[in-house]
Amino acid sequence: MKRMLIADGSDIVRKVGRKILTELGFEVIEAASGREGLVKCERQLPDLMIVDAGMDDALDLISNVRALPDGKAVLIYYCVVEAELKIMMAGKRAGANDFLLKPFDRAILTKTFGDKAVAA
Repeated sequence: MKRMLIADGSDIVRKVGRKILTELGFEVIEAASGREGLVKCERQLPDLMIVDAGMDDALDLISNVRALPDGKAVLIYYCVVEAELKIMMAGKRAGANDFLLKPFDRAILTKTFGDKAVAA
């Protein structure tokens, strides 16, 4: 089972994401801040991450995860409210692999992650 970390300051976003992604077959862990996310990643690195661009320390979380042993193997999705080039480029420079638009729903998460839960 693949591990997914959702780092988002919103309890509701984390709760909804956790419910949907758990149903897709992920083991989901949550973090309310970048710092909390980094601590959890240092304990056990997830396979995938969703990092909310709205968190003050989102870019630090991404770059710090990339600096961890095996951190480059984590698939990181930078979650943005709108497709704003400046914000997306900052996420890409920090090490994000891809982007996810908020608000997301079951259809978006299933399309994006449905084939990744059990894939080797």
